[in-house]
Amino acid sequence: MYFPVIGLEIHIQSKTNSKMFCSCSSQYFGKEPNTNTCPTCTGMPGALPVINSKAIENCIRLSLALNAEINKLTKFDRKNYFYPDLPKGYQISQYDLPIGHDGFLGIEVDGDDTRIKIRRVHQEEDTAKSLHEVDVDENGASNYTLIDFNKSGVALIEVVTEPDFTSTKEVFEFAKALQKIVRYLDVSDANMEMGQMRFELNISLRKEDQKGLPNYKVEVKNISSISVLEKVVNYEIVRQTELLEKGETPIQETRGIDDKTGKTFSQRLKEGAEDYRYFPDPDLPILTFTDEQIEKYKKSLPELPIKRKQRFISDYKLDPSVAGLITDEKYKADWYEETVKELSKLEKNTDGDKYKQEVIDIANFIVGDIEALCKKKAIDFKDIKLTKANLSEAVYEFRNGKISASAVKRIIEAFLSEGGDVKKYIEDNNLSQISNEGELEKIVEKVIASNQDIVASYKSGKVNAKSALVGQVMRETKGKANPQIVDKIIVEKLVS
Repeated sequence: MYFPVIGLEIHIQSKTNSKMFCSCSSQYFGKEPNTNTCPTCTGMPGALPVINSKAIENCIRLSLALNAEINKLTKFDRKNYFYPDLPKGYQISQYDLPIGHDGFLGIEVDGDDTRIKIRRVHQEEDTAKSLHEVDVDENGASNYTLIDFNKSGVALIEVVTEPDFTSTKEVFEFAKALQKIVRYLDVSDANMEMGQMRFELNISLRKEDQKGLPNYKVEVKNISSISVLEKVVNYEIVRQTELLEKGETPIQETRGIDDKTGKTFSQRLKEGAEDYRYFPDPDLPILTFTDEQIEKYKKSLPELPIKRKQRFISDYKLDPSVAGLITDEKYKADWYEETVKELSKLEKNTDGDKYKQEVIDIANFIVGDIEALCKKKAIDFKDIKLTKANLSEAVYEFRNGKISASAVKRIIEAFLSEGGDVKKYIEDNNLSQISNEGELEKIVEKVIASNQDIVASYKSGKVNAKSALVGQVMRETKGKANPQIVDKIIVEKLVS
């Protein structure tokens, strides 16, 4: 029996206006190749780098969010290797004095809390983009590579974990949790389709009784989605198990991904740190940070998704799955809490059971109807015209018995793209619910008199028959009867 030993390296493009060491725009995606460049990011002789302070701030804040220690003295190093996408012949990175070190990220896996240790969080620059092409002519097919330097020099944060992962599920949950944190901090949009967050996987297998780390390590590079990362882990576990079962030790190498199935292929033997010949970059100054500066960055951190989810469960009594869905995105969680504030302006008794239920209703309508309509209409949640006041007012009217839950859904759909006035919409569309008990009692009596067979079924023990009577009343009132009051009257009539 073999168990995986897994570590991750995560590359995150930092959200800055300019590149890491020059004034070129960092917004390279979709631009004409090699139009977003200068002598510095293309490695021209004599061009000197200047440090992007915003990128350093982003790296410090992410380090702190990952519970890492901050090196008060840090520096940049040259990581030397020759590859077409590296114009200088070296990458400006960090080696022995990264910005952040010895942190951790807590994740939940199948109800259990697990801590994944973070070895380091450091700042570096991105490489250029290689475009591999095939040209077919009368002489046959020829392969060639084009280089686009627009991405070269974009600020890049690298997060390196310890080899703490022991399952695919842990890797998956960690990747999702890290992406949420990065977005909460606004350090990066972490859009994986645009290459803003990428994974490198280090994986080996050990026997159940084996102590220490295995004597080999396989690296898989350029994994550009969490779902593919999951597939790669599963593929490598099977591939390496088969080799070990045959008495072979997997080669310590770097592997690429063949396609989105997660299958990997050999690229080259894996380099060690000594192969990169790290040395301090002589063109860049040493950076120092004071306790006061670090404390200031700590105070700038928002409430992070895991803690926010826990607070939503305890404070608002939300179902854990609903709380998780709302806190997946900071904007959505903010929108929810601002809607609850709008509700408190309408509901004076914020300690009452009705208010507490309305708070839960708002969350359920967000993760249910609003999310479903956004998906159906291809609208981003941030672009909806339904206001927080709209939703809080609709829920307030619902819990006060003026409109039904289906009427709330109609308001959400009508206002999603245009907004509007809730009270006017209720009036114009005749959505007001009948809650007058005297009026409803007459209708219930009429329905009971006309459906004695259903009444008999109910009295014989078929309690579901009551739902049929409620349905008949709703039809009589064209859906405008308050179902809770109707249900109560029916029960009273049937047991009397």
